[in-house]
Amino acid sequence: MTQQPGRQDRSAEAAEAAEATEATEATEAAATGEANLGGALYDAIGLVARRLRHSRAPGELSLPERSALSRLAAAGPASAAELARAEQVTAQAMGTVVNGLETRGFVRRRPDPHDRRRIIVSLTETGEDVLRRKREARGRQLATVLTERFTPAELQTLAAAAPLLERLGEHL
Repeated sequence: MTQQPGRQDRSAEAAEAAEATEATEATEAAATGEANLGGALYDAIGLVARRLRHSRAPGELSLPERSALSRLAAAGPASAAELARAEQVTAQAMGTVVNGLETRGFVRRRPDPHDRRRIIVSLTETGEDVLRRKREARGRQLATVLTERFTPAELQTLAAAAPLLERLGEHL
């Protein structure tokens, strides 16, 4: 049996339309999966952050203080405005954080040698020490939970995910 030319064209068109529909459905499914993953990550990271924040001992660094110290340790001296932009907070909020850190001797402010109108914030030796001790304490706290509650396979998965989560945080 031979097909008529018009029928052949319609069959090809129908096949192309079916392929396009499948591609659209696959794209929509992927987007839904990514949205679900985004929501799950948001919830999980929020839970971890809240638990860490609430387990803070008196006199311990607040999350904004720790973030500012960590950024100064990683990137070097910066202005309060640069810190605020990097941490996505207002300059006023970062000013309050820097004031508290300076009062405790963790950072120092100095005029920028290239632009005397600008003030540069840098980490002090005391700030480096307190940041290291806090990281070690939090690291021990997390390590205890990890060794007590996670399987070796889960630990490998978390180890692989850690740099990805950091990259995610850098791009938000």
